[in-house]
Amino acid sequence: MATPSTSSEATIQGNIFDDACAQPQRRPIPERVRSRLEAILAEMRGEHRMGWDSSLQLLYQKIFPDMTHFLPDEEGARYRADFEKEWKRLEAP
Repeated sequence: MATPSTSSEATIQGNIFDDACAQPQRRPIPERVRSRLEAILAEMRGEHRMGWDSSLQLLYQKIFPDMTHFLPDEEGARYRADFEKEWKRLEAP
């Protein structure tokens, strides 16, 4: 039969978890997010057709909308709409 943990073991384990939880979470800097979103849109606007390979397409389809959530709601929605508009244009025959 297993013996229960001693109080010193519980304290040590508790401290490990407390330290991990105490680290502040970093949030992206909105200006950097905007800069990256603008760079992606500029790249899209500079193309006549979709030039990204399938892995890059999947990456941008995932990260672009995710990145917009670090901006104010209305601004993020505008970026998502611009992305969708350019995506459809690039995929058009």
